Amino acid sequence: MAGASLTEKGKIMSTLLLVRHGETELKSSERYWGHTDVKLGALGIEQAERVRDLLATERIDIIFSSNLERASKTADIIASRHKMEVITCAELKEVNFGELEGLTFKEIAQRYPEVVKSWVEGKTDLKYPGGESLSELAERASNFTRRLKNVSPEQTVLIVAHSGVLRLLMCHLMGIGQENWWRFKLDFASLSVMETNSRGAILRSLNNISHLGGIN
Repeated sequence: MAGASLTEKGKIMSTLLLVRHGETELKSSERYWGHTDVKLGALGIEQAERVRDLLATERIDIIFSSNLERASKTADIIASRHKMEVITCAELKEVNFGELEGLTFKEIAQRYPEVVKSWVEGKTDLKYPGGESLSELAERASNFTRRLKNVSPEQTVLIVAHSGVLRLLMCHLMGIGQENWWRFKLDFASLSVMETNSRGAILRSLNNISHLGGIN
């Protein structure tokens, strides 16, 4: 599944394994937690262990993670099988939802109807009250790719982060506009695989959750 591969033109490509963190103690499946450093919950730990087992025999050369605990803990669990260090990166943090942090979608719709309207319509000028804009998050995702410039073509890189930043990272690597970020679905503890070289990126698989059977 992972490891360097050859394209149809014979160019060696590096491989990126993109993993979203597991479910949190404060139910990220129900509430919007961005910069708030919520912990991985019991279900999230089990989900991370499933990803660890899935990738146990895969070659992994470098591991990057968001510096928020729910992502870094997920990364640590996966890394334990490979006995590797995790490099934490502030650029991979989830978007700062500002005043929306910790609210459900229903609560946000009641208190901030204009924000929800822009959100649902996929407007790229969306800015969360007291928080970040979509463009600021996209810039952080873009800044992270500078770290990938030092990755050798034959290496495999694991990136553990959050739904928003991972989706924008995909857009950036594939050279498509950030307005397309909503087109990618990333479940908790999902695995997506990309291959990259100097010409761009190929999305090889998206949102694999087959390893979560019975617990997701």
